[in-house]
Amino acid sequence: MPSRRAAKMASQVRNIVGEAITQRLSDPRISPLASITRVDVSGDLQIAKVYISVMGSEADERKTLRALDHATGFIQRLITKRIQARHCPEVRFLADQSVKGAMRTVQIIEESMQADGAGDDTAEDPDSDGGSE
Repeated sequence: MPSRRAAKMASQVRNIVGEAITQRLSDPRISPLASITRVDVSGDLQIAKVYISVMGSEADERKTLRALDHATGFIQRLITKRIQARHCPEVRFLADQSVKGAMRTVQIIEESMQADGAGDDTAEDPDSDGGSE
C-alpha cells in the first residue's frame, strides 16, 4: 500500500504526463491510442514508473515508448516546474500489458462461447418452459 505522499505524487505525475502527451508533445511516433494506465511512485519518491498502454500493434507500442523515452527530459522538466516538492521523481516509461491480456482473455471467452453455441443449434431457450402451458 503506497503512502499518502506517494499516492499524491503519482496522481500529480499522471496528470502532468497525460497533459504533456495529449497537448505538448507533437511527435508523430506517439500513437493517438496511447494512454496512461497507472503511475507507481517508489516509497522514497525518487522513481515514478509510468505505465503506458497502446492499442495497436507491437510496433506502435515500441515506437510510442521510444518517443516517450526521447521526450523524458522535456517531461521531467514539466514535472519539476509543476510539482511542489524538494525532489522530483525520475520518470520511467514502461509498457503495460495488462489491458492487452484482458482483451485477449475476453476474446478467448467469446470464441469459446461461439464454439459452444455453434454445436448446439437445437437448444431451447432456457427461459422458456418448453412450450407447454
